[in-house]
This record gives sequence, C-alpha cells and structure tokens, in this order.
Amino acid sequence: MAHKIILDTDPGIDDAMAIFFAFQSPDIEVLGLTTVYGNVPVTMAAQNALTLCEIAGKDIPVTKGVGMPWVGPESTYAHFVHGDYGFGHIKPEAPKTELDPRSSAQFIVDMARKYPGEVTLVAIGPLGNLALALRLEPELPKLVKGVTIMGGAAFVRGNVTPLAEANIWNDAYAAEIVFGADWDLTMFGLDVTNDTPFSPSFVETLEEKNAKLGGFVKDTAQFYMDFYSANREDRVCFFHDAFPLAHLRHPELFELTEGHVRVGTGELDRGQTAVAPKGTTPSPLWNNANTIKVATKVDHAKLEQLFIDTYAL
Repeated sequence: MAHKIILDTDPGIDDAMAIFFAFQSPDIEVLGLTTVYGNVPVTMAAQNALTLCEIAGKDIPVTKGVGMPWVGPESTYAHFVHGDYGFGHIKPEAPKTELDPRSSAQFIVDMARKYPGEVTLVAIGPLGNLALALRLEPELPKLVKGVTIMGGAAFVRGNVTPLAEANIWNDAYAAEIVFGADWDLTMFGLDVTNDTPFSPSFVETLEEKNAKLGGFVKDTAQFYMDFYSANREDRVCFFHDAFPLAHLRHPELFELTEGHVRVGTGELDRGQTAVAPKGTTPSPLWNNANTIKVATKVDHAKLEQLFIDTYAL
C-alpha cells in the first residue's frame, strides 16, 4: 500500500531533490505540495513547487502557505545557500499551471479529513503551516497517520546558531506548537543529515539514471556544493530534505532514539530542539514533555543506493 503524504516544502535545492524522489517512489502517493517561506519567500516557494511539478509531469495541487514566522519579523531567507531563485544559478521560467486556491493549512486539514488515519505529513521546511493547521483543526493529530520532519539538531551543533537548525530556528514558536501536539512525530535533523555528505559523482549518477529530473538536480546542486565546500578540502553537498521520505520507504536504514523534546524560543536558545532520551532524567520539566523519535544514525551506502535506484525508475 502506498504511503499517502502531504509534502510541506520551501523549494530550495535539496527540496527539489526530495520532491523528485517522492514523485519517483512507487510506494509514495503525493497528495499535494504545501509551501512555506524558508529557503526563499513563500511566493517564490509556491512558484518553484509548480515548476518542479511541471518538470516531473505531475498534476497535483500546490498551495501557498505561511509567509512569516509565528512571532517576529520576516525571514532573511537562505539565498546564499540556494541562489536568488531557489535553484542555484538557474532562473526558472514562470510556471504555466496555477496554485490551488486553498491555503496550505486548509489543504492539510481538508486532506486529513478526507483520508482519516491515512496521511503522513512530511515537513521539510519551517513548521508554520502545520502549526496553523493545528489551530484550524485541533483534532488534527487524531486525523493524520503521523508527522515526519526534516529539522532540528538533537545531540549535535546547529547550523544557524550553536544550538539551532535552520528550519526550526526560522519559526521556533510554530515548531514549539508542532512538537507539543499529541501525534506521532519523527525528526530527521542534523544528527543524520549533516553526517551524510554526498560527492559530485552522486549527482552525476542521478543525471545518468534520469536525464530530466536527475539532470535538474545536478545543475542546481553546483551552487549548493559551492556553499557546502567552501571550508572543506573535498567537494560535497547535503540532501537533508530527502531523509524523512527515505525513512517512510525503508525505516530499517535508520536508528532512532526516543526522547522528551523541548523547543527553545528565547533570545539565545531560539530554535533549539533539546531532547532528553527516555529514562535519563528524573526532572518532571522533561518527563512531562512530549515524546518524539529522533534519527541518530543512517546507513549511508544503502541510502545513497536507494536514491539512485529510485531516480532510475
């Protein structure tokens, strides 16, 4: 049976790689792409999502969602990582298709009501859309199958501050709402994604296996590799956003740790995802917090082969 998912995204180069991976996966049914600000402004994210659907030949709903953090000023975005238009050096043509008129949060609620107990929310950007969906439908945790996110840093350093990863830091108050909801949540953060570099030969192989989709990933990833390789001897890139999708298909590739989570919203700890593994502390401040699963290890070789084999389908 195929996994029904809503992919909440802010495309973004690694988002593009993840979206194509989901489209190519025979055991994943993408009900729609819901977009959010993050790597780029939300209007650009929505247009980029339409572009990716057109490249892949997919006719699915794409919605525009939250464009601002739950609290605080507008984001400064990550153009230095993803380029001026989100796709490295590539400026895509304006998409020919149109957005679904619903907000991203409303689309999430509508699909959860339509397919109760069947939909997995896969969030690979800031969590504003999920937080707003929870406000629209407080029973949402009972309606969805689960939530899997790319974000956070449980037991490693952050990449925006010493404590915080970018997706969580971008909308810490929304993350606090999402992590505090009573649903089955699995986090794929820098603990695994930053520990799994991909070489230039990887994207070249994706192009060999799939000239259209893999070729787009390879071309956009050159800018991405420039950023990630600036202070390294080797040339690498990191495809963070595809990890939760890979876990849906092959959970045996990952090791997970279960623990109580707290999200920082202060000036210094903004976006921190502090996790206390179950049974490690007597403190009720932690033991009363929600429990999540955190990916801590992955089989890099098998993960890379999964990506390659899927692009070849």
